[in-house]
Amino acid sequence: MAVSVSLTVNGKQVSAELDPRTLLVELLRNELGLTGTHVGCDTGQCGACTVLVDGNAVKSCTILAAQAQGAAVTTIEGLAAADGTLHPMQAAFKECHGLQCGFCTPGMVLSAIDLVERHPKASERTIREELSGNLCRCTGYHNIVKAVQQGAAAMGTRES
Repeated sequence: MAVSVSLTVNGKQVSAELDPRTLLVELLRNELGLTGTHVGCDTGQCGACTVLVDGNAVKSCTILAAQAQGAAVTTIEGLAAADGTLHPMQAAFKECHGLQCGFCTPGMVLSAIDLVERHPKASERTIREELSGNLCRCTGYHNIVKAVQQGAAAMGTRES
């Protein structure tokens, strides 16, 4: 038995017939080919699969695709402008060396965007607490925190 799912992914309307047990991460990666959303732990603890669902950071391995019915989903592939200009948070991660292997980076960037939207002037402590659900095994987080602070400043000055 399949279920019909329709949602907007990175600004484009998509529909699919799926097994009702299909996770959102599986729809994104396997059906839509958006492999920037990584599968890390399959238990919702690492944050590598984080995407924005209606603007909120969600670990896509913890939600069924059918639960995203009608939602607007943004993956890392949907952040940069059509001309390739990076989102301010992506640019900050690049400039501050907030990544090494890059495996956690898509989820970290999307979580950081959600964090900044809710806490535009977050302290270092708040940033660290808010990102505690995203694990990075390479950076030690210092440059990630710097990147979030720089990205927050850039997001505050961009025109909406």
